[in-house]
Amino acid sequence: MDRLSCYVLLLLSFFCFRLDLSWSLQTRFNRAPNNQGSSDLANLVYHMGPVLSSPIKLYIIWYGNWNSTHQATIRDFLNSFSSPALSPSVADWWKTVRLYTDQTGSNISDSLSLSGEFFDSRLSNGVRLNRLSMQHIIKNAVTSKPSPLPLDPRNGLYLVLTSSDVQVDEFCRAVCGFHYFSFPSIVGATVPYAWIGYSGTQCPGVCAYPFARPLGAPPPSAMGGNDIMRPPNGDAGVDGMISVIAHELAESSSNPLVNAWYAGDNPIAPGEIADMCLGLYGSGGGGGYVGKVSTDAGGNGYNVNGVKGRRFLVQWVWDPVKKRCFGPNAMD
Repeated sequence: MDRLSCYVLLLLSFFCFRLDLSWSLQTRFNRAPNNQGSSDLANLVYHMGPVLSSPIKLYIIWYGNWNSTHQATIRDFLNSFSSPALSPSVADWWKTVRLYTDQTGSNISDSLSLSGEFFDSRLSNGVRLNRLSMQHIIKNAVTSKPSPLPLDPRNGLYLVLTSSDVQVDEFCRAVCGFHYFSFPSIVGATVPYAWIGYSGTQCPGVCAYPFARPLGAPPPSAMGGNDIMRPPNGDAGVDGMISVIAHELAESSSNPLVNAWYAGDNPIAPGEIADMCLGLYGSGGGGGYVGKVSTDAGGNGYNVNGVKGRRFLVQWVWDPVKKRCFGPNAMD
């Protein structure tokens, strides 16, 4: 895993993968049933860099040809961070992220607002992308006429979301998403950003677990029944993407310049606050079991509520006070 991002969820039902700054398939480990995280990642250290303590303005760049229903689901999720909803809520989940502070004692902001969208359906950088392409996509979004996104180095956090018809290097093979910061020489300023891809058609068993069967897993009859969880918003790809977005938002906010909160000695491949809890969504989780989560009348799995009656399944993050993985649906 290289810088800021690593997403790929639980390949076989016995393993969890780790996200460095990108969800990666290369380092997998069994989770302990007490949700304490792996012993080699638990030494989370503050490296004196900034966190996102000012109100966070989220700017989406929709890259490719997007399904409008999927876009609506993602918008509702992002609008749930600062809006009231039934408990446990998306806003409740963010309270754990907010426990992280900078050297002045300022906490990560409790204000996240969807502040702008840019539609790059013409594929300004083509259909095959690499990590550096994301910065050129942001540059295009903040310079295109007549309605560019603002270039907002004080409050902006940019989300590059790629559709099913876009190929990204390492996507599905090594990562499901990543976060980093832009270079002024390309974008015009240093801003934190994250990329997340839609995996519904390319690799649902890799990036949309637990809503799709992991590649190579035994058939249902060999696993004691149908163990695949149903997605709360009706699409494995977008519901899996929601958890990856949450993961990257948590780490972009707590380690935006790769010099704040992470474990390990290597900032190029650190263990961040969501990496430590990859694959955990509820109490008792570990070893490939997501933990205790709720199900609705249709049997769809979720652990947090959002706006408009939406429900989402979002992975837990490391709680620096409790010293363990935690989420608002915890039973203890």
